[in-house]
Amino acid sequence: MSMATTALLRLAPLPPHARLLAPKKPSLLTPLGSGRRAAGALRLARAAGDGLADQTTVYNGVYGPWSVDDADVREVLLYRAGLVTAAASFLVAASGAFLPEGNAVGDAVRQGADLFYAAGAGGLGLSLVLIHIYVTPIKRFLQALWTVGVLGSVGTYALAARPLDEGLVRYVLEHPGAMWFVGPTFAALTGLVFKEGLCYGKLEAGILTFVIPILLLGHLSGFMDDGVKLSLLGVWMALFSVFAARKFQQPIKDDIGDKSVFMFNALPEEEKKALLQRLEAPTGQKFE
Repeated sequence: MSMATTALLRLAPLPPHARLLAPKKPSLLTPLGSGRRAAGALRLARAAGDGLADQTTVYNGVYGPWSVDDADVREVLLYRAGLVTAAASFLVAASGAFLPEGNAVGDAVRQGADLFYAAGAGGLGLSLVLIHIYVTPIKRFLQALWTVGVLGSVGTYALAARPLDEGLVRYVLEHPGAMWFVGPTFAALTGLVFKEGLCYGKLEAGILTFVIPILLLGHLSGFMDDGVKLSLLGVWMALFSVFAARKFQQPIKDDIGDKSVFMFNALPEEEKKALLQRLEAPTGQKFE
């Protein structure tokens, strides 16, 4: 571990910094603001789930204090809305596997499976844009997987499913090899739930990390019995619904993480070096 990292972890309190540290005046601590719009945003955030901290609360980050502002609240709510959209779309589309042929509801679900798939992929894409991951290359990799999967889905539908007058979902079910083209989308989903399970210790997310690839690889290889597939699909549906519902029980700040890290990463290199020098210096040392 470098001297800079050691100093950052041990330093308390942190010295002031013009770009990162909030002023001492309460009115400047990046609250939601005043007026009807601010009050409405705060009510919306509180309605999202239990445990939402006061927006004027100041948290101690690695690189300095930070607080939740209205933009943070909007991003987190949109991130969670994307997950709910993905989960709801998947649950509806997957329910068609358990409804008998000739059932009006089941037939309607199966006919609209491609629309549900598109909505779910869109919700997942929104969440991957707004997800907070400290290591930027990991975030970009998940986004790249999603992009490859979406392009593969469009290509599979246009070049393979449509000429046979079939929908994309039905074509993938009947032609397991098509998983090579749509699979990256689900790989991105697996990466997202893995991150959630790792960061927050969510059991359902941890189990989904294994259920999703096992089911998809089982379908791709052709070695998995249909009964086993249905069982795993049912587990996926149950866990995904729990996962999406529990997101709204978390405090908003949980999905933000340590905001000071993202603020630090956004600084120009010269300002990063200057800040690190301040953090490495003895607490009592004064800077001109």
